[in-house]
Amino acid sequence: MSDYPEPYLEYLIQFHAVRDYFECHELLEEYWKTIPAEEKGREVWVGLIQIAVAQYHLRRRNASGALKMFEQSAKRLDSFELSRLGLDGHAVIELVTGRITELRSMGSETPFIEFNLPFQDMGLLHQLQQICRSRGLQWGTPSDEANEQLIHRHTLRDRSEVMEARKASAARKQRESKG
Repeated sequence: MSDYPEPYLEYLIQFHAVRDYFECHELLEEYWKTIPAEEKGREVWVGLIQIAVAQYHLRRRNASGALKMFEQSAKRLDSFELSRLGLDGHAVIELVTGRITELRSMGSETPFIEFNLPFQDMGLLHQLQQICRSRGLQWGTPSDEANEQLIHRHTLRDRSEVMEARKASAARKQRESKG
């Protein structure tokens, strides 16, 4: 197995073979939260999360949301840090800035285009492709536009746990402010 974090490997599989951009966000956000705030290169994880969120928005025809996420991502991406993650850092940044230019000029007319993140570490790429084959997935497959669960994940997911946690947190804060 590689030296890359498991959630990152899964992010790459979801991004390239399943095209579940919402799941990409969930995977890396959970991982990112475990990284100490002072750790160098931490922001690159947020940039990768935002690329996935931008793709999620654009596939749902939310061009303004996609533009916002791509712009924020561009501020966080660092070529060196991306290269440490096996990606071609310069090419990833060019890809993101290209999407920003298209979204600014075309707005809501910007077509959704699936893309693969460009790799520098070919061993990583081959490893991921092998994992995909073992799972019956095809690397670089297009989105299943008929899959409502994939396209509209954030509106269809079960949020009851999150809502209960928020409610408990609010009640705890209220008790603490009175105590």
